[in-house]
Amino acid sequence: MEKLLLIGIDTRSMLNSALKLDYEIFSTSYFSTSDTPQIKNQKIILNESEDKSCGIFEDQFNSKTILEISRDYIDEVDYIIPISGISPSDFSKKDKKKILGTVNVENIENKYGFYKEIEDEFLTPLTFSVSDIGEALEINKNYEDIQFILKPLQGSGGYDINLLDNDSNIQLNDGEFILQEYVDGISLSSSLLATKNDAKTIINTRLLTEHDFGRDSFIYIGNILPLTSSSIMADVNDTDKINETMNDTSQKLAHKFNLRGSNGVDYILNEKGLYVIEINPRLQGTFECVELSLGINMLEAHIRACMGEIMEMPKPKYYAYKKIIYSPTRMKYPNIGLDNIYDLPHIGSITEKSEPLLTIIDKDEDFEKLYKKVESASEIVNRQAKKHQVDE
Repeated sequence: MEKLLLIGIDTRSMLNSALKLDYEIFSTSYFSTSDTPQIKNQKIILNESEDKSCGIFEDQFNSKTILEISRDYIDEVDYIIPISGISPSDFSKKDKKKILGTVNVENIENKYGFYKEIEDEFLTPLTFSVSDIGEALEINKNYEDIQFILKPLQGSGGYDINLLDNDSNIQLNDGEFILQEYVDGISLSSSLLATKNDAKTIINTRLLTEHDFGRDSFIYIGNILPLTSSSIMADVNDTDKINETMNDTSQKLAHKFNLRGSNGVDYILNEKGLYVIEINPRLQGTFECVELSLGINMLEAHIRACMGEIMEMPKPKYYAYKKIIYSPTRMKYPNIGLDNIYDLPHIGSITEKSEPLLTIIDKDEDFEKLYKKVESASEIVNRQAKKHQVDE
């Protein structure tokens, strides 16, 4: 039996799908939620226990640590699937040959390099590479009619993105940043499959960030799919045309960047058109929602595409909605009796304020019913978090 390693921040959802396939599964992850399948070949960095804080993810996570503790697995397995938090660029040339997915990601993950590759072919925000706040402010003065945002040169999930103004006190962390035109609009995303010779967009989604819920943050919260006049949650005409444009653009980008397997493309839509923001060259956060909506094994679809075959996709059977809940307070996790919550902390462990607490995932044939179910669950979780608040 061939051996497959899943490696990344959280492998729970992919593990559930992998265990249905004919592989010996290995897994290394940062998180070990209480609903993560327990398997023989498994390594976990974060040790959750009662009365112990799970800490601040951004301060504690390091992709090099995951790779170091996975060394024996990497040597042993036949295939590797990097998930969010691990880049193919982190692997040696020899180990890259085992990767199932897009391998050459340098000009995708480098946001300025990506911009330079696509600026003449696709609608995309004006972007500059900057190394300090002074340089950003100087550029800002020369474009008085444009609102800019600062983003890390590399990164995902919407972390460390800030609106810029001339009185800004933003301090750039170590490393390079980009200064990018802020495009106000509707966040969308495509999920596509790609082989060496073909590419197919399988579903489009409404991408959600904290900004969509009225907060001054662009951190990723979740998705709703498929993309329809209901799920886009905005007064927009002709979602069929929007889907067609997204399908076509995503497939062109797949060919341009030699994508393999499952990949995502993020967009922002406004009255000027559909802006290409970035490519996520890996399995996406929509993983479980796609499985629920289409009734497929998404990991199988990814692997088969990497082997040269794009599976025939059924039409969506359900709307699916994923929403990540970030803890509103420092809290000790209780048993919350809901059947649509996942990525659950271990009972009694402490989640710090604003850290990811759990994920709500649900499906329904009716969009309005689905939205109400997820938002109702969200309110219950937030109430429980406040009820079980703990002091420092």
